[in-house]
Amino acid sequence: MSATPTTPSGPPKKVNRIGLEILPYKGSKTTLCAGCGHNAISERVVECFYELGVQPWTVAKFSGIGCSSKSPAYFLGLSHGFNGVHGRMPAIATGAMLANRNLLGLGVTGDGDTASIGIGQFMHLVRRNLPMIYVIENNGVYGLTKGQFSATADLGSTLKSGAPNDLPPFDCCALGLKWGATFVARSFSGDKKQLQAILKTAISHHGLSIIDVISPCVTFNDHEGSTKSYSYMKEHEEALHELDYVPFYEDISVEIPEGAVTEVQMHDGSRLRIRKLDRDFDPTDRLAALAALEESEKKGEVLTGVLYVNTQKPTFLELLNLPDAALATLPESAVRPSKDILDQVMEELR
Repeated sequence: MSATPTTPSGPPKKVNRIGLEILPYKGSKTTLCAGCGHNAISERVVECFYELGVQPWTVAKFSGIGCSSKSPAYFLGLSHGFNGVHGRMPAIATGAMLANRNLLGLGVTGDGDTASIGIGQFMHLVRRNLPMIYVIENNGVYGLTKGQFSATADLGSTLKSGAPNDLPPFDCCALGLKWGATFVARSFSGDKKQLQAILKTAISHHGLSIIDVISPCVTFNDHEGSTKSYSYMKEHEEALHELDYVPFYEDISVEIPEGAVTEVQMHDGSRLRIRKLDRDFDPTDRLAALAALEESEKKGEVLTGVLYVNTQKPTFLELLNLPDAALATLPESAVRPSKDILDQVMEELR
C-alpha cells in the first residue's frame, strides 16, 4: 500500500501585525516618468502603512490636479479616494473628515496645487488643524504643462531653457509654522530612512501633519541650475537630526550623554544605535524652527527633518464638539433639524 504523496508547502507568507500581506497596501502600476521622485514617495507610503498595520480600508486619499495628484492611484488600493479639482483638495478633505471622523485622511498634493492656485485653501486647512496627513510632492515646476516655474521655485533657479526665476519662493514649511500647523517636516524623496520615519510619525500624530518632500522632476527640473534636482539636494541637504520611529507598545527610555552613542534594543528584537547630536534642536519650539529655516535659506541649504510638533492644540473636529460617532452613520433624526426648530429659526430672521 503506497502512501499518498503530499504537496510540499511553500514558505509562510509574510504578514504585518494585523495579518495582511503587503499587496493590499499597493496600488496600480505607475504612469509617471521613470525615476520620478513621486514614485519613491508612493513606495514609502506603502511600506509605512504596511509596517504600522493600518487597515487600508480606513484610509481616505485626497488629491487635486497635477503629477502629484496621480500618486494616490499607486498605493493603498483598498482605501477610499477622491480626486478633486486644482487647488481644492483641502475643501474636499475637510468635508469628508467632518462626515466620518474615524477615517485616516491622507492628502497628496503638489507645489503648484498647494502654493499657487490652492494657497488659500491650504491656509485655511492649516488654521483649522484638520487631523490628516498632507504630503506636498515639491519639484518646483508644473510637470503636466511643460515645466513652468511654480511658486516654490527658488530665486535664481533656471528652467531647462536657461530662463531664470526672478520671483522669491513660498516655503510651505514656514507657512505651515506661521499659520499654526501642529506637525511640520521636510524630507527628500531620495532619503528613504528619513522619509519613512517622518511618515510613520505623521500617521500617529493627532492633528494636521504637513510634510514637504523635495521630489525632483526628472523631465523638466533635474538639470544644472535647478535647486530641486537630485544633485542639488545631495550637495545642499542639511539634516537636523537622525530620525527613527518607535511604535507605541511600551515605553523605551534611555539616558544618552551629549555626543555619545547608545545601543537600544527595540520591541522586535532589533537594535538601534542612537547618537545624540551636539546641536540640540527642540522640535516643540516653533520660533526656533522658523529661525532654523531662515538660517538654512541664507546658507543655501535645504533643511530636512521634523521641524515642529505640537500635541496640545485641539483639532478642528474637537473645536466643533462633534460626537464620537461618524456623522455619516447617524440617523436622519439626529442630524436634521425638526420642523419646529426650522420654524423658530425662520421667525427669528423676520
